[in-house]
Amino acid sequence: MNSLTEARIAEIRAFNRFYTKVIGILQLGMLDSPYSLTEVRVLFELANAEGLVLEAGELRRMLDLDAGYLSRILTRFETDGLVSRERASTDARKQVVRLTEAGSVLFARLDRRQSEQIGALLDGLSEQEQSRLTEGMAAIRAVLDRAASPARAPYVIRPPRSGDLGWVVWQHGALYSREYGWGLDFEKLVAGIVSAYDPEKDAGWIAEIDGTPVGSVFCVHKDEHTAQLRMLLVEPSARGLGLGRRLVEECLRHARESGYRRIMLWTRDCLDSARRIYQAAGFTLDSEEKSVENGVDVVEQVWSRDL
Repeated sequence: MNSLTEARIAEIRAFNRFYTKVIGILQLGMLDSPYSLTEVRVLFELANAEGLVLEAGELRRMLDLDAGYLSRILTRFETDGLVSRERASTDARKQVVRLTEAGSVLFARLDRRQSEQIGALLDGLSEQEQSRLTEGMAAIRAVLDRAASPARAPYVIRPPRSGDLGWVVWQHGALYSREYGWGLDFEKLVAGIVSAYDPEKDAGWIAEIDGTPVGSVFCVHKDEHTAQLRMLLVEPSARGLGLGRRLVEECLRHARESGYRRIMLWTRDCLDSARRIYQAAGFTLDSEEKSVENGVDVVEQVWSRDL
């Protein structure tokens, strides 16, 4: 584990300790109730269920709870008069759970208390701070949700819009500095490539998820017969979706339709994932030479293929 990874782990753990204290889940009971955070979450799912009824197995899967743990929670709720349990009419092996009137009243009180608690937290912040806070929380949720279930993340591939070119420069600089130690000179190199982009003869594509850019590629004019694939990038949070392959396919399609006979690209040998995509797309290595980027030894490579 490198020092950068260790620092990120420490930062996330520090955030977890801070936030659990802020929202009061370290207390014996959640929201001044005799129930734990997990128990209140079970009440939430039951209160928000379609038809106000859930099958116990479905509830367990939704919350990723141990079956025995959930059973003990439901037994406590039943003893306290908050839920009722019965066999499903369609399958006697299954058990359905619903809130009683007392359970609904309790949940409504806890729900109102939590809204008041968060409202009080927001009251102490300016409008700008509130926006930063909620946008940051949305970003955390989106990134971790994609990481946990990448197959569920739909993406679109579209032409560049205003602001996208600046994102391409920034993301290349930030990502490759973080992952490979390349510095400002590399970011300036990317900025030069972007500044030379001419929509009249070149083409580009941005991949996005939920309206947020997560990838890019460009097909630019090299000479009368040759196109060049440039600036292929996929954010770590969007990897594993096949985005890199799709972006390269889009670039090849455009080059063919534009009448180019050949396409080439420049890369570095340490970019293993990109190289595998290029090889799968039919590119072969033409040449390579040693170089240095921000004090880091690199091997520059040129790949190409006929169209």
